[in-house]
Amino acid sequence: MSAPGKKPPSGLIGAGLLIVDKPAGLTSHDVVARCRKLFKTRRVGHAGTLDPMATGVLVLGIERATKLLGLLALTTKSYTATIRLGQSTTTDDAEGEASGGAPAHEIAEEDWRAEIAKLTGSISQVPSTVSAIKIDGQRAHKRVRDGEEVVIPARDVMVDRFEVLGTRVVGEYLDLDVEVDCSSGTYIRALARDIGAALGVGGHLTVLRRTRVGPFGLDGARTLDELAEHAEVNLPIDEAVRTAFPLRDISADEAEAISQGRWLETVGIKGVYGVVDPGGNVIALLKEEGRRAASVLVVRPATLRD
Repeated sequence: MSAPGKKPPSGLIGAGLLIVDKPAGLTSHDVVARCRKLFKTRRVGHAGTLDPMATGVLVLGIERATKLLGLLALTTKSYTATIRLGQSTTTDDAEGEASGGAPAHEIAEEDWRAEIAKLTGSISQVPSTVSAIKIDGQRAHKRVRDGEEVVIPARDVMVDRFEVLGTRVVGEYLDLDVEVDCSSGTYIRALARDIGAALGVGGHLTVLRRTRVGPFGLDGARTLDELAEHAEVNLPIDEAVRTAFPLRDISADEAEAISQGRWLETVGIKGVYGVVDPGGNVIALLKEEGRRAASVLVVRPATLRD
């Protein structure tokens, strides 16, 4: 633990969260591999996978902040997208092969709006068969590529907002530019597929951009080109904890106890929260169970020294 006014321990130098504006054509793992080279460390991980076609917010952890990734409450997400009505594809997006469809350019506005209304709120959704969901231990998309017939059960998701910003007729297709706020686990490709199926014309995504995940948005997100010029995290680990978790101030004695793996008295905070010493250093993330507030991650253990 560092004393007030001192620099963070050397084990925390460079540690933090990196918000990347992922380009199209790269997998999330590709972005991690690039950042490992740019930051000259193997300790890079990501939270919340994005499809290769998709662009936008991808949250990465660097150095010790990789341990934060599994604790982040990334339960809400926002997207902009273009839904093309008039054609289905094997992947429910533009990267798949055409698999049917019918002219959609004359569909009445009240008809597609009615289907969007049905897909707003709490809905039951069947994810795309080329999703990353695991079926019997293997990713669904791998089973599909291996020639297997994959059946994914429906799941309950929440679509808080499904708004159409504009429409365009492209030949016999109808393109809808939309914004969606939804729960984690919602597939925008499946929304496009289901609208097209309900209208009897087929549908798929041609554009998908994630604009926000949890508290992290495109504001300040960095491109890989920008990172190649200057590799630096957006949020050093202390700031990352302050952004993503509730906080509790603790005394120097309590900080010492937590840094050594002991527990504190509870104060009634729900979920995971950060504890901060008198010098402003985040010491750990705690969770209360019964009469104990125990650490789920010690950011500054007693063994971590300058």
